[in-house]
Amino acid sequence: MAACKRLVVACFFLVLLLAEANAQGLKVGFYSKTCPHAEGIVKKVVFAAMKKAPTLGAPLLRMFFHDCFVRGCDGSVLLDSSNNQAEKNAVPNLSLRGFGIIDDSKAALEKVCPGIVSCSDILALVARDAMVALEGPTWEVETGRRDGRVSNINEVNLPSPFDNIAKLITDFRTKGLNEKDLVVLSGGHTIGMGHCPLMSNRLYNFTGRGDSDPSLDSEYATNLRKKCKPTDTTTALEMDPGSFKTFDVSYFKLVAKRRGLFQSDAALLDNSKTRAHVLEQARGSTFFHDFGVSMVKMGRTGVLTGRAGEIRKMCRVPN
Repeated sequence: MAACKRLVVACFFLVLLLAEANAQGLKVGFYSKTCPHAEGIVKKVVFAAMKKAPTLGAPLLRMFFHDCFVRGCDGSVLLDSSNNQAEKNAVPNLSLRGFGIIDDSKAALEKVCPGIVSCSDILALVARDAMVALEGPTWEVETGRRDGRVSNINEVNLPSPFDNIAKLITDFRTKGLNEKDLVVLSGGHTIGMGHCPLMSNRLYNFTGRGDSDPSLDSEYATNLRKKCKPTDTTTALEMDPGSFKTFDVSYFKLVAKRRGLFQSDAALLDNSKTRAHVLEQARGSTFFHDFGVSMVKMGRTGVLTGRAGEIRKMCRVPN
């Protein structure tokens, strides 16, 4: 009897999740009839690009994150501006790369099924396929988004590498994401690079008194000081030292040892829930699955569906 009740409860929550997705107009296989080869076309473009430049994986993942956290997942981060006032011109977005992969995917799709696949869906598919190309996690991408027409530099207010845990939790909750999602998505730092200006204050002037961040492992801090001098603005640092090209759980193991590069990484240990999730992910058995689940949740943020927005002909400009 207890088992039956648990099954009923599980089915109830599954129905709720499906209803949420359907209510927003998103579903896996949205283009199965209108552009049945859409996902294969995007995957081919992504894999070819990643074979030439595998370091594009991290910025492509960040691009989707940065898009969804401003105006929702509507492709607004892709828009250009004649006066440099679009989202991509904001400081946190200046390090994004890979816009050409979105353009190439859109061009390939327009040849086969013009006016069908949105740029916001392309971005969601590219983020997934870039991770697969790195032999990282995969997940089924819900599609059906439409594209926004507005991109404003003044609306870019993203979670920051300098944020404390309270602000991180609040920022994620406003997007419908919980503490586990915060930790799991922070695991994206297992790939890619950071730069000295983003963490020099942790090394040289944490409280304004010429001190270092006491939450940073002292041996790791010593090694970082050898690479980053106080005035260094260019040197790149591996966010997951020794494993920054590989999507794995080593990021969580480093955070647990107080060797997270950013303040926002270290902050994950400052809350009982997020700390527990860090330790859980460090064990490694569920990270790939959990990452996919959280990416799907994030991909539902503020989407435009139905008759809202448009299907751009080119991803850099509204129709």
